Amino acid sequence: MPNAQSPLPIPMLTTPERPQSPVWLVIIRLLRWHKPEGRLILMIPALWAVFLAASGKPPLPLVGVIILGTLATSAAGCVVNDLWDRNIDPEVERTRDRPLASRALSVKIGIAVAIVSLGCAAVLAFYLNPLSFWLCVAAVPIILLYPGAKRVFPVPQLMLSIAWGFAVLISWSAVTQTISQPTWLLWGATVLWTLGFDTVYAMSDKEDDRRIGVNSSALFFGYYAPVAIGIFFASTILLLAWLGVVVHLHLAFWISLAVATIGWVWQSLRLTKQDLPNPVYGEMFRQNVWIGFILLAGMIAGSL
Repeated sequence: MPNAQSPLPIPMLTTPERPQSPVWLVIIRLLRWHKPEGRLILMIPALWAVFLAASGKPPLPLVGVIILGTLATSAAGCVVNDLWDRNIDPEVERTRDRPLASRALSVKIGIAVAIVSLGCAAVLAFYLNPLSFWLCVAAVPIILLYPGAKRVFPVPQLMLSIAWGFAVLISWSAVTQTISQPTWLLWGATVLWTLGFDTVYAMSDKEDDRRIGVNSSALFFGYYAPVAIGIFFASTILLLAWLGVVVHLHLAFWISLAVATIGWVWQSLRLTKQDLPNPVYGEMFRQNVWIGFILLAGMIAGSL
């Protein structure tokens, strides 16, 4: 429960509105399905991988499994994150109203939802070949432990980036049954892109994180966070360009990469302005969803 200095007053936990919300609606908020951009941004690198590995024409059932698998996995990740942070989230303006933080749901229900989500992901994983299946298994400890990284690791966003990278390894190997040089190029691009957009996202919480005493990449890089984000995005561009050359992508991909480059350069320059309003960081995060889908369209068209 929040301490005496918590910005969340205790009466908020027993407001008249709370009993009026059906449990299933509160669970939807727990899974963040009311904020689809967080689900889509995990799906994007998985779709990058499956379409590139299949030269733009993956089997539709496999695409369905990848989409459902990312939804189930991201749902489990959200619940696990909120279970870890149920006593920290009330201290952060952006997260204080989350169902476990506000006690709108019990820990038991949270654990049950996490188990169901992981179970759904496990059922889907059995559709995949052995290499992809065991990569799914290898990703589980990172999903379960990532939320605790902010307590002990100076750049916890790197853990999230590695988790995002598994989406590439799993999806690519689901098509080819191997992991090759292009896989690792896309993996590296995904890890660096995730470090970039999640550091942007962390900038909105940096004052709360500093006060509570948890780590984030925004705090680690401090004044130089915009420079670090720019380097992450620039490195993403270079790796995607290298990938485009290696797998012989056509003009459409290079057009999409040029559009993405303009978007990332604009974001990096905007971040150099001090004291941006916190909502701007969430806006930039959502822009990365669109950038990711533009690149996906370019990868598909450039592969055919």
